[in-house]
Amino acid sequence: MSDFIPPAKPLIGDEERAAVDRVLRSGMVAQGPEVAAFEREFSEHFVPGRPSVAVNSGTAGLHLGLLAAGVGPGDEVIVPSFTFAATGNSVALTGARPVFADIEPETFTLDPASVEAAITDRTKGIMPVHLYGHPARMRALAEIADRHGIALYEDAAQAHGASLDGRPVGSFGAFAMFSLYPTKNMTSGEGGMIVAADDEIARTARLLRNQGMERQYENEIIGFNARMTDIHAAIGRVQLTKVDGWTRTRQANAAFLDAHLRGVVVPPVADGAVHVYHQYTIRVADDRDGFVAALKDEHQVGSGVYYPIPNHRLPSLAGYAPGVDLPETERAAREVVSLPVHPSLSQGDLERIVAAVEAVAGAGS
Repeated sequence: MSDFIPPAKPLIGDEERAAVDRVLRSGMVAQGPEVAAFEREFSEHFVPGRPSVAVNSGTAGLHLGLLAAGVGPGDEVIVPSFTFAATGNSVALTGARPVFADIEPETFTLDPASVEAAITDRTKGIMPVHLYGHPARMRALAEIADRHGIALYEDAAQAHGASLDGRPVGSFGAFAMFSLYPTKNMTSGEGGMIVAADDEIARTARLLRNQGMERQYENEIIGFNARMTDIHAAIGRVQLTKVDGWTRTRQANAAFLDAHLRGVVVPPVADGAVHVYHQYTIRVADDRDGFVAALKDEHQVGSGVYYPIPNHRLPSLAGYAPGVDLPETERAAREVVSLPVHPSLSQGDLERIVAAVEAVAGAGS
């Protein structure tokens, strides 16, 4: 029996363990010098010139970023429905209304035409998701935002290092959020990073994460406890030294699958886009769930379905979307399968994935 190939795998090594031990020995565990250093280094690495604010989860990053950008009750923010629920949740948590738009079938990211049709006099902003590590259509979305006098935000949870026309994701919107969940392209164990377009948004985000205070006991606004610990920041700092190499490996693994897979629709990459392959997502038009089960049960190859239920049909968010018709979103939810491309795969693993996919796809034809 071959070993199981997991769909994703956190990569934690001796350097991360040593960094955690260093913090524990220091006695400075929460919101200390490691967090400040991580914020500075994250900005320098991914979005130079923009300040970063570390928080305790990606969802907190979206929520606090929206609040810091002025989103609140009575506002609407246009988001994709084909994404993790945190995207829609974060808008709803501000008191604003998430408005769900459709996606383009090639990149699984927001369709500018659908966004344009969803704009009302209450629209505060547009928040695309750079899904699976592929940048959204930021030029077209920025043009729409500018023309209507609304803001642009970025859910970059899965897109560390992705770019469009040489410009990094995270540099287009009033703020962007990068997730640091264990299976993302890099991790801090858990956490998120808000990258802001200006110091005012960054300062407000820092207040919001720390009970509304910059100086102890001088609470300026109502805030939360969304602080990142120095333990998590120390892990993230080590991972920053490794993420570029991991990205190159993901891209090489994706290129191998592109070149060898048959019988399925492999993910295209838009002109000018750099895809970082948080997920390598194919389409299976017939019996996707049977395909997933056969990969696992017959070939010991793990995969993931991200996401089987669009946001606008979730019980928690459906009330915001009565009568919404999103045909490309619905089709993607029926067809997508994400195959492993994580950096721990061997050449033999990649060859097994190809053989398994072709065997299952061939059996279903």
